[in-house]
Formats: sequence, C-alpha cells, structure tokens
Amino acid sequence: MDVVKVPGAAHPITIDGHAGRMLAVFKGHVIADSGDVLILKEASYKPVAYFPRADVDMAFMARTELDTYCPYKGHAAYYTLSMDGDIAENAVWTYENPHPAMELIRGRLAFYPNVVEVREGHSHHADPGEAVRHTDSGSGASQGEHWAPTATNPPV
Repeated sequence: MDVVKVPGAAHPITIDGHAGRMLAVFKGHVIADSGDVLILKEASYKPVAYFPRADVDMAFMARTELDTYCPYKGHAAYYTLSMDGDIAENAVWTYENPHPAMELIRGRLAFYPNVVEVREGHSHHADPGEAVRHTDSGSGASQGEHWAPTATNPPV
C-alpha cells in the first residue's frame, strides 16, 4: 500500500499560477505554449512548470509503461518525445490522479529541464494583421503608423 504524505512545514509544496506565457521547446520545436501554467515549488527542489494538456502538442508523445510514486503527489505516468528522429524517453510526466492536496496539477504535463527547455514566451497566436499594417504595401509607404525604434543609436 502506498504511503500518502501531506505537505507541511517539514516538506512544503506550493502551487501558483504563472502570470505570463510559457513555452516548452524540444530540439528547437515549440511543443507547448500556454498562458495557464502552474508553478509547483516543492521543498528544496527547483520549481516545475505544469502545462495544461490542451496546450501541449501530444502528436510528438507516446505513453510509456514507467510509473513512479511520490508520497506527496501520487503516481506519475510518463511520455516519450519523438521529433525529427530525436527521441527522449520518459521526458514528460503527469499526475493523472494526484493525491487530494495536489489536485491542481491533475492531468497537467511537466518536462525534464535537461531535455526540454521551459521558458517565458510570446503567443504564437498574435494577430498577423498587426504586422501587416506596419509593413510596406508596395507603394513605398507603411500601411500604418511606424512602430517606435528599438535602438537609439544603431551601429553604422
């Protein structure tokens, strides 16, 4: 029988929403893009980003038989990533039925940081018309107001 432990002063676990957008990148490809990431901080471990499954491209993942157990969170299931011939076994994990204290991470996915880069990101769902309005229409003039310069004295 599995031992169930509840987070507390001796082993604190907090789960907070991340204010910005985050990306998960594998071998140069964005495999997750979300504005709804939760950050789990457990004791002295590094924080872990948990992405909603709906914001992860599951087409590059295959479920494995690996099952691990954490007395604080429950059983974790794993996925192997496969993209462009690159394979990363058990690089993704999820708690499909976590202990009650960890209900917020149910079904979300996390990535091993030595395999998948998790970082701040910008939405790939930006309005393409916004960029078009600031480009040359072919007449030699911008179709919209010029954007402010990003450098004050560019090198010559």
